[in-house]
Amino acid sequence: MLKSSCRIINSVLSQHLLQFSKLKGDQTRVFCSSFNMTEDSVKAVKRAADDDPHTETEHEDKKLKTDQEERKYPKKKVALLMAYSGKGYYGMQRNARNSQFKTIEDELVTALVGARCIPEGHAEEMKKMSFQRSARTDKGVSAVGQVVSLKVWMIENILEKINAHLPPQIRVLGCKRVTGGFNSKNNCYARTYSYMLPTVAFSPKDYNQEDTSFRLTSDTLQTVNRLFGLYKGTHNFHNFTSQKGHRDPSAMRYITHMSCGEPFIRKDVEFAVITVRGQSFMMHQIRKMIGLVIAVVKGYVDEGVIEKSWGEEKVGVPKAPGLGLVLERVHFDGYNKRFGGDGIHETLEWTEQEEAIADFKEKHIYPTIVDTELNEKSMVNWMTSLCIHDFEETATGNQDRKDDDEDGNASD
Repeated sequence: MLKSSCRIINSVLSQHLLQFSKLKGDQTRVFCSSFNMTEDSVKAVKRAADDDPHTETEHEDKKLKTDQEERKYPKKKVALLMAYSGKGYYGMQRNARNSQFKTIEDELVTALVGARCIPEGHAEEMKKMSFQRSARTDKGVSAVGQVVSLKVWMIENILEKINAHLPPQIRVLGCKRVTGGFNSKNNCYARTYSYMLPTVAFSPKDYNQEDTSFRLTSDTLQTVNRLFGLYKGTHNFHNFTSQKGHRDPSAMRYITHMSCGEPFIRKDVEFAVITVRGQSFMMHQIRKMIGLVIAVVKGYVDEGVIEKSWGEEKVGVPKAPGLGLVLERVHFDGYNKRFGGDGIHETLEWTEQEEAIADFKEKHIYPTIVDTELNEKSMVNWMTSLCIHDFEETATGNQDRKDDDEDGNASD
């Protein structure tokens, strides 16, 4: 009798019945109240469902379909090139403990399952697919050169099918076979970021910061680039992140390039793009490097503070807004040299995707940065705080996440 009842419920509530085995605690009580059932009734139906040949058949069919896909498509290790606008997302990396905060990886994993590139059962355990990201971009940070590595079923038209399950502000632009031991984080040789900002950030401190007619002079641009040039080389950046002391070896970072490009006009406002390349960056390091140069150029502090910040003494380094920071490229020089010419694997240069990258910037990243800056005035509002900033602070104050790197390349 009970089994017969179960079959009736199963025919009416087929989608819900498949979830019975996953119901726990409050979920079970919510289900009971929804269908006016007691918890004992639900448990009985669960037991009957487990014995029901119809339910067993569904599970068997699902498993058979998965097995057939595995046999049809080979499982290979690949590197995926990603571009995304970070606005509205809580960074790149998934956080299982705070699933209500949507991340870029949440969208990617959903798309990989939807495209049938990976088993649905591995969505919550991506380590089984050897998943890794090159950089852990922070909340609101965008990217056009993010690279993730993982094992996937090499389905036909893989990029088209993955992108069909992604929102337009997130795209997978490239897919290349890599060695079985490739790790997009550990094999990353260097990373390049850019930072787009209104040039009024480099105006004198007594200038009207909301004056959109400001134009950067060549002399000021030269000064800006001379100051950025001071960062090149290996320095102790313990003052440019949180909870790292001067003696912490992981505070030593190597910068190979940092400069500000020629300004350009967007919606009658002048902007410029700063580019910085280094082996790895600590949490908020780039934003603080830029924030300190802005403070020096505006005249809030002497330029000697830059060299002082690498010493043992505590220096309060101002942190520029997150808007405008973009992961441009991750570099795999060592991997390319070793495997790029082996006749099996391609170099991870992505030159063939440059046009698509440029198009994505123009469509999804630059407009978002410009419109958000003009509407929310994040840089203008931040600059008003520089007049009260304590560059000689000795207390650590509010701390960010401990030992986090901007790009996820933790050295400890």
